[in-house]
Amino acid sequence: MNYAAVGAFVVLLAAALIAGVLWIASGGGSRKEVDLYQAVEEESVAGLSVNAPVKYNGVDVGTVRDIELDPVNPERVRLVFALRQGTPVKENTEAVLKTQGLTGIAYVELRGGTAGAPPLRATVPGELPLIRTKPSLSARLENVLSSVLLKLDGTTTRIDAMLSKENQQALASTLADIAAVAHVLAERKGTIDAGLVSAQRTFGHGERLGAQLGPVIERIGLAADSLQKLGEEAGQASAKAGSTVESVGADVRRFGSHTLPEVQRLVAELQALSASLRRLADQTERNPGGLLLGRSPVPNGPGETRPGAPAP
Repeated sequence: MNYAAVGAFVVLLAAALIAGVLWIASGGGSRKEVDLYQAVEEESVAGLSVNAPVKYNGVDVGTVRDIELDPVNPERVRLVFALRQGTPVKENTEAVLKTQGLTGIAYVELRGGTAGAPPLRATVPGELPLIRTKPSLSARLENVLSSVLLKLDGTTTRIDAMLSKENQQALASTLADIAAVAHVLAERKGTIDAGLVSAQRTFGHGERLGAQLGPVIERIGLAADSLQKLGEEAGQASAKAGSTVESVGADVRRFGSHTLPEVQRLVAELQALSASLRRLADQTERNPGGLLLGRSPVPNGPGETRPGAPAP
């Protein structure tokens, strides 16, 4: 028997068994092709570990391949996902951190991604496609609680300022004044009741007076309407008078331009005739005989001679 050949066969068989076990342990029998994606979280990823599940609308589609801090901005965490090949990751797909029940084990939930959206592609050559992230429920609650605590702190500060010793003394003084006023009102309750009754009676008289004044006001309104109508009629009459004056003015202008010169000449002649008659009357009154005998010759003045008269 060749012991060397038998030994070599045994060694080869053992190596083959060990290699098979290692291959099966590493998942080589069920390994599938995967697509790598990345996401950047701006919140704490406490509870999330490598190989944590990645779910798409509740369905396991891969695992977390790598978790590391951003070397430029330590407030950001870079995640790498290994998703089964063919997983429909769209441009509007979002990644959110979630926890499973009460255990606090974190995982990544993918959601969104409408049917009409294009597939997610890498925008920078050599880099993995970047899935958008959205704050987790715990991060949103933390932000809301922080805002509420800040407002509560400010409110507490204002309340403390309002409840200072000076304000407490002022409030006590105000309450004392209110109590004094209430005491005075209680003592004068009867007078106040009587005043209210009197005011009620006054209001009743006012209502009756208003009812009586109603017809008077209505008559005043009718009179005002009549005056308004009269004013409108007067305006119309004024307009008609204006047009009449304009037409008369035109006639007067025509009279002045044609007839007035003739009238002026007639008046001048009448004035001359009147002056002649006045002189005739005066002469007749001084010398009535002159009307029949004519005028007597006027005697010569000193140094005057009449024609044909003998010289002295």
